[in-house]
Amino acid sequence: MARKKKAEKEAPKSIWENKEFFLALDQLEQEKGIPVDYMLDRVGQALITAYKRENDGMTDNIYVIPNREESTIRMFVRKTVVDDVYEPYEELSVEEAREYKPGAMLGDIIDIDVPTRYFSRIAAQTAKQVIIQGIREAERGMVLSEFESKEHEILTAQVSRIDPRSGSIILEMVSQGEKTEAVLTPGEQVAGEHYEEGGHVKVYVIEVRKGTRGAQVMISRTHPGLVKRLFELEVPEIHDGVVEVKSIAREAGNRTKIAVAANDENVDPIGACVGTRGARVGNIVEELGGEKIDIIKWSEDTAAFVSAALAPADVISATLQPDGKSCRVIVPDDQLSLAIGKEGQNARLAAKLTGCKIDIAPASQAEREPAPEPLAAPAEEEGFENADPLPAAHDLSDTAPVLDPVSAPDTEPTAE
Repeated sequence: MARKKKAEKEAPKSIWENKEFFLALDQLEQEKGIPVDYMLDRVGQALITAYKRENDGMTDNIYVIPNREESTIRMFVRKTVVDDVYEPYEELSVEEAREYKPGAMLGDIIDIDVPTRYFSRIAAQTAKQVIIQGIREAERGMVLSEFESKEHEILTAQVSRIDPRSGSIILEMVSQGEKTEAVLTPGEQVAGEHYEEGGHVKVYVIEVRKGTRGAQVMISRTHPGLVKRLFELEVPEIHDGVVEVKSIAREAGNRTKIAVAANDENVDPIGACVGTRGARVGNIVEELGGEKIDIIKWSEDTAAFVSAALAPADVISATLQPDGKSCRVIVPDDQLSLAIGKEGQNARLAAKLTGCKIDIAPASQAEREPAPEPLAAPAEEEGFENADPLPAAHDLSDTAPVLDPVSAPDTEPTAE
């Protein structure tokens, strides 16, 4: 009997000593992308947690060794050989040590195989919960990592439900097989747009944060970055870097001004963005629900850039002021309301686009009236300019003319 008892102590007591468990981990890695090594680490933590429940919280001297080649997981407790045992969880006598290692001496370290199959039901349940939690944390980490790579990009999301009280729209987003929910708040929705459950909508990913319940994806339909990404999708020259988007000013749902420049002198940047018969810009306008888009040619000359930015109004002259941050613009009398726009929208967007304060005056009054205060300067934010509301410099009607987006040339310019 003594020999049999000794043989049992010397025999390894591996847990899950079969290939099925490891095959399940391989399948989990293939289906959910959770690495096998990560799950083996979580299984080890689960076993240590179970051991802790059975042994009054003593875990400093316990460790787990998985072996993928042999499809085994073994757990050992490490104890020191001493004369008098004061800590039975960490020490053992010479006589006990020699049952596991013949010839053991004082001070030797003995690794004892732990028979994990004798864990109680409660301890086993605790281990199970640790493994399940590890799987969930891994899935959340993968979702967070995937959507972090999509920051400042456009994703197509499906409308899951609409909150009738707050007006928020809950969207389901999928990227590379990973799913998450995001909330499109009323402040990030374009006024006048209609959403239906089950429908699809393109959104701009502003930021991805780590929340208590996984990834929190901040999305928008009003961000100027949405327009920039749409142009990159529609215009190959922008995607390839032949045409560059210099700045964007947007009032979502109404009008957008975008300044572009060509890195190839043989390419017309405006024509490339407009496309043949306006096809390219037309697709973007349709995606934005009819929002008007003015495409402006960027210029290093601030005065010339301001003149172009006030389109569709004609400009007689534009003079950059000594401070270098404001510009005085003279327009024909019949173009004044068009230059300022309805409720100051055109001039306000021009100020945002150029980053310059703009003082607009009619030709008949330019010489005999003092210049009014310049328009508020836009402040830079996230690579795009945003200006304060334009002060009312003139008494305009609510029906000031607004032109359609810039027309397309008959042929599409191509880069040589």
